[in-house]
Amino acid sequence: MNSTEAIEIGRESIIVMLKIGAPIMLLALAVGLAIALFQALTSIQEMTLTFVPKIIVIFVGVMLMLPFMLSSLTTFSQGLFDRMVALG
Repeated sequence: MNSTEAIEIGRESIIVMLKIGAPIMLLALAVGLAIALFQALTSIQEMTLTFVPKIIVIFVGVMLMLPFMLSSLTTFSQGLFDRMVALG
């Protein structure tokens, strides 16, 4: 394995990590912004108000995105193992 292949594997792993993590982080960001806007409009200063909706949305998002996440991770892992076998 030369440095080009190592860099390619690192690049692919970062892309897979972003594909797996970004949807959940974007959901949490959207819910956080919506609740912050609601709190600003209604002058509610309760700090714990954001936790329950975020937890629920993240849980539902993970359940909906789990097949995509697992297929992405499985495809990446199989490709990585195939490269290991090809190296000998």
